[in-house]
Amino acid sequence: MSSFTLHELQCFDAVVSDGGFQAAAERLHRSHPSVFAAVAKLERQLGLSLLDRSGYRVHLTEAGEAFHRKVRFLLHEAEELQTYAAQLAMGEEAELRVVLGDLCPLPPVLALLSRFFAQHPQTRLHLQFETVTGPWERLLEDEADLIVHRVPKSDVRMEWIDLGRVAMVPVVAPGFLPFPPATDITPQRMQSFTQCVIRDSARHPSEHGHFLVEGAPRCSVPDHLMKKELILHGMAWGHLPRFMIEAELRDGRLLPVAGRHFPGVVEELAAARRRDRPHGPVADLLWDFLAGQAPVLQPTLGRVPRAKGTRA
Repeated sequence: MSSFTLHELQCFDAVVSDGGFQAAAERLHRSHPSVFAAVAKLERQLGLSLLDRSGYRVHLTEAGEAFHRKVRFLLHEAEELQTYAAQLAMGEEAELRVVLGDLCPLPPVLALLSRFFAQHPQTRLHLQFETVTGPWERLLEDEADLIVHRVPKSDVRMEWIDLGRVAMVPVVAPGFLPFPPATDITPQRMQSFTQCVIRDSARHPSEHGHFLVEGAPRCSVPDHLMKKELILHGMAWGHLPRFMIEAELRDGRLLPVAGRHFPGVVEELAAARRRDRPHGPVADLLWDFLAGQAPVLQPTLGRVPRAKGTRA
């Protein structure tokens, strides 16, 4: 059996994906006879019948279906290799796309990015802000090179660097509740009070909200800064990152209501990138730089302060 070529595999994959030789030829910008000949040659070299041509549309044979699964993997690897070679040929990337999520503490993270990109002025930082599952979507749809957010660590397409823990604290403004916030508050008692939530910036949201009170009125906002202002002005209650409200918790402008029914949430903040994609030299340097600086948050910011009168 002589060796087959990448071109023959591309023609075979295009025929399968587009449902015929003419459609495949148009996508590959080649003639119908050349695509037909490439697939026929591939079959001869393999000694296999890959396509059933007896009907109006071609279909995979059983052997063709098994072979095509391997072909798709090989073509994906070849595409990644081509991208990586292009990045090596370019030297350093002209741009890196970084997405900061709504759980990202801006001062320390922007300070790190500022230090890094000051040393790499030839690479432009393209910075974007997304909420809830928006950072994941940008990364998985190849619209970001790196994100700083919580990460679904069961997703094998991502690798990450832990940057610290973020406590999400349920809080109210003084006087918002007609009963003491030190009480072990139940969802039923909070049902008549407006709950503020962050809108998901993903085009196709993949998560439901956390600790939502069923039947309670809700208002949605684009980010935690707006949410904090609404809560401070007594317009709603909700969960806020502790790093954003440390001063307000100390001076009493915000009161925690964490207890048995609303325990708060502790999220793992991470820098994440695609594990299954090649990365350019500057992207790799940024990854190593962030790994060397972790963690970036104080341990206390990962603890939920409890309301008075409840058990820790």
